[in-house]
Amino acid sequence: MSIKAEEISALIKQQLANYQDQLKVDEVGTVTYVGDGIARAHGLDNVMSSELLEFSNGSYGIAQNLETNDVGIIVLGRFDDIREGDTVKRTGRIMEVPVGEEMVGRVVNPLGQPVDGLGPIHTTRTRPIESPAPGVMQRQSVTQPLQTGLKAIDALVPIGRGQRELIIGDRKTGKTSIAIDTILNQKGQNTICVYVAIGQKESTVRTQVETLRKFGALDYTIVVEAGPSEPAPMLYIAPYAGSAMGEDFMYRGQHVLIIFDDLTKQAAAYREISLLLRRPPGREAYPGDVFYLHSRLLERSAKLSDDLGGGSMTAMPIIETQAGDISAYIPTNVISITDGQIFLEADLFYSGTRPAIDAGNSVSRVGGAAQIKAMKKVAGTLRTDLASYRELESFAQFGSDLDEATQSKLNRGRRTVEVLKQPLHKPLPVEKQVIILYALTRGYLDTVPVDDIERYQNELFDFFDSSHADLLETIRTTGNLPDEDALAAAVKAFSESFTPTGKN
Repeated sequence: MSIKAEEISALIKQQLANYQDQLKVDEVGTVTYVGDGIARAHGLDNVMSSELLEFSNGSYGIAQNLETNDVGIIVLGRFDDIREGDTVKRTGRIMEVPVGEEMVGRVVNPLGQPVDGLGPIHTTRTRPIESPAPGVMQRQSVTQPLQTGLKAIDALVPIGRGQRELIIGDRKTGKTSIAIDTILNQKGQNTICVYVAIGQKESTVRTQVETLRKFGALDYTIVVEAGPSEPAPMLYIAPYAGSAMGEDFMYRGQHVLIIFDDLTKQAAAYREISLLLRRPPGREAYPGDVFYLHSRLLERSAKLSDDLGGGSMTAMPIIETQAGDISAYIPTNVISITDGQIFLEADLFYSGTRPAIDAGNSVSRVGGAAQIKAMKKVAGTLRTDLASYRELESFAQFGSDLDEATQSKLNRGRRTVEVLKQPLHKPLPVEKQVIILYALTRGYLDTVPVDDIERYQNELFDFFDSSHADLLETIRTTGNLPDEDALAAAVKAFSESFTPTGKN
């Protein structure tokens, strides 16, 4: 085989044309300790706080503790094949995650890598997981409602776009169900949803993803999953990664709903990391900055000013309590950061009142500002009615001879509780909520047996869909109650035709 001199010279010229004489300097340190998701490295003198570092095995870490002799690093991903003496180098970058439309409909880990088996995500944009919250002048007041589809929330503790509403309660009281139903209700509302599962069992997350897929909600949802088998650093960064993905849409003028399920597990993961990094423990062994952990996360949710596009990010963090104790350390911290809380009571849940919302302890600090006018009119007295019913109920069990006014309050209260019950994964459009609450507060249900309330409600909706769709359309499009005479006449006509079968 003959070698042609011109071919060799052409190859050499090509190589010389691509040659770059730039010198690249990497600052490299040496691992001195590794274990439990934590590494220490010596020699990284110029490293920045929260800088992304790369280990020789390909794993990444974040610089957390900058100390005199070494750097404390939290390892993202596998750490069992990192050895003492391995090299670790600076990247010069802060931790980022991929963002954009391509993420929607996918299940990813806190690094933005897909875990749903549907192949790689082709997105070119990234965003730092930690970014400053919008300032005072970059925000505007919360006035637009974010409908959850749950009567007990939209009537009693309304949520607005840009608000932070805490869901709090013991385990197995329906906290995640409220969050999932709220996501289902955003269908067709031009809202992107981000569901961040922190320390949830893999099987549980799989069930939630299948529920979202079944109802078509995965088409506008990103699921960020950090399972209990992941190292603590992954659970710690998961909510920040989810916020970065949501912020990308918010700053482009879109509306976002983000669920953190749950922040109790994130706080526990952060406590674990802090103790391993030998930071001084405080109350309940949490580090001193555990408040800042959640405040810098939740403050990123806002309704942006019109100059910034008017986008919003609404946060619904979830906190798990022990035996209903909302005065514990983490619950009180998060209550003080958020704009209200939905408190779920175990006793109500097990007695069949679902969603098990305790109207006395639940509050929305945005209140009626985030309600349509029609809802405000029909639900005005609902909270006080419910609170006085709960009070009277406890007294009524001691005596049988009650005066007429007390008896009627108890009767109305029983029907209110029944109306506010709702089956799982069946959120109601706001116009239908207004219709049934109108019937309740105007006394049309007072003569309907409690056992028949659910059937009354379903038949009332069918009646309006078939005969008075124009009234429903008025509420949906204007947000106001339609002509009260026409509405009253329609509800009255239906009530007179309804045949009760149940018992009081």
